[in-house]
Amino acid sequence: MAEPKQTMSDKRLYHTVAQQIIKLIKDGDFPPGSRLPGERDLAEKLNVSRVTVREAEIALEAKGLLDIRTGSGVYVLNPDAGTSQYLPDVSAFELTEARSLIESEAAALAATTITDEELDRLDSIVRDMEAEQSPHGALEHDSDHDFHMTIAKATKNQAMVDMIERLWLIRAEIPRIKLSYDSICGLDPAGRLEEHREIAVALRARDPSRARQAMRKHFICIIEALLKATEKREMEELKRKANESRERYLLNNERLSS
Repeated sequence: MAEPKQTMSDKRLYHTVAQQIIKLIKDGDFPPGSRLPGERDLAEKLNVSRVTVREAEIALEAKGLLDIRTGSGVYVLNPDAGTSQYLPDVSAFELTEARSLIESEAAALAATTITDEELDRLDSIVRDMEAEQSPHGALEHDSDHDFHMTIAKATKNQAMVDMIERLWLIRAEIPRIKLSYDSICGLDPAGRLEEHREIAVALRARDPSRARQAMRKHFICIIEALLKATEKREMEELKRKANESRERYLLNNERLSS
């Protein structure tokens, strides 16, 4: 039996499912050390698709709440564990470099396997980005996540899907990385939108080389924006320290003169 199709109204549904699973764990239905029901049973219990359950479980594993063991099942870990200790200590630049390498190849692979339905979904997401009429539109977390995960799923390679989803969790869950990405959302929104559009066009042409280059260009632009934002913050910090030193000097000089 085919699973129900996910629509734009299902955006981030796995977050809700993840919270439901956490509640079941905390309520004692599935104590630490126990094994969760299979995807099919859990999907029926929560009235969602198996794909959504899988995404929720991957998200919870990245947070250190679940342990997914291939061929064995999904096991419950400590529900009170914090997220940060289970995520790598990386910078926004390291994360973006990894995303560029992995997602560029994912785009190339997807160009050979993507369906017409997935292509239409990408076009719909790009239209949503354009219609948001916000300076942050082209990098809004939900739309941007949906765009990149649609491409990941279009590879038909679950290892690739899991890897890219984990990179997105790092982007969303490590505060300093989230802050870095948030700081560039308003920089050149038209450019970011055009980058997404170029990726979608390359995929519709089913051209692996063109899709790879379009995705790589997108991440090069993000890295350049991160560099500019970092330079701006550093300059502002230098100015702040200089002003503090100037005020301290003037105050001390005034005291000595009185």
